[in-house]
Amino acid sequence: MDPSADLTSRFLQLACGNWITQMLHVAAELAIADHLAAAGPDGLTAEELAGRCGAEGESLFRLLRGLASLGLFAETEPRRFVLTPLAELLRSDHPGSQRQFMRMLGGEHYDAWSDLLHSVRTGESAFRHHYGEPVFAWYGHNPERGAIFDGAMTDFSRVETEALLATWDFSADRHLIDVGGGRGALLQAVLRHHGHLRGTLFDQPAVVAPVAVPPELEGRFTIAGGDFFASVPAGGDTYLLKHILHDWGDDACLTILGHIRAGLAPGGRLLILEQVIPPGNAPAPGKLLDLNMLVMTEGGRERTPSEYAQLLERAGLRLAGIHPTPSPVAVVEAVAA
Repeated sequence: MDPSADLTSRFLQLACGNWITQMLHVAAELAIADHLAAAGPDGLTAEELAGRCGAEGESLFRLLRGLASLGLFAETEPRRFVLTPLAELLRSDHPGSQRQFMRMLGGEHYDAWSDLLHSVRTGESAFRHHYGEPVFAWYGHNPERGAIFDGAMTDFSRVETEALLATWDFSADRHLIDVGGGRGALLQAVLRHHGHLRGTLFDQPAVVAPVAVPPELEGRFTIAGGDFFASVPAGGDTYLLKHILHDWGDDACLTILGHIRAGLAPGGRLLILEQVIPPGNAPAPGKLLDLNMLVMTEGGRERTPSEYAQLLERAGLRLAGIHPTPSPVAVVEAVAA
């Protein structure tokens, strides 16, 4: 084969990645995997599926044919499609579901990425440039999309939660405070895994308001509302920050870290769950997620080990280690300096 033809093929596969994002987005929006799962192992024809999900039959067939060529769905006989293991991840009820993540990724994230050139030229948020306000303010004004974002973060977090539980030993800890912990799925999973541990979920009042204490965690799981730029609950021997620091620039991070440093019990530590960027040219998801933070946030970024060491030192903390997990995130361990 002509080497230049092979290079061109690889290049075009990369260049057309936006097509695939939108194909997956539409499949997620139409709940195609849910309808196929409900239909059973024989699947549905494109026309039957179109009637169930509100689409035009021929156009839907063309979408399914394209997705089947990528391993998502399979055409078992002319115009009849079934689920594949990869397509199962688009089911709403799959334990590893990525449906809400794809609904988010192909929506406002996709639109913001169309302004990546603005971010690269100016260093400013492409999302703000496109939508006129910061991303979290926009979600507050668009609660339906905000709910999809919350669901996407839950989708995105499942594998990371399992990786943390498989990697990190909490047996020596007594009180874990999850700062910016959302609806508490991660903290509750940790508490169920470690019966001796108490936990405090801390996030904005509107975020934690719907959270109920599960009966099996009564007396061990507490909820606190507030703003981590103003303060955090004191007295934890371990604090947890999962995908919080990457949303913010260094100055904002120092404010958050300063409050945690002030609240740490003697001998306490901080666990930061983020994608740490390795050196060199090897592929790493964090290198792409870093660009997403450039596009979507006001100064957010993924960081290298040396950048974490410098940031933590400025906050009165010491980098004690960076511990890989089976997922893309690592546990960045810090202790009081």
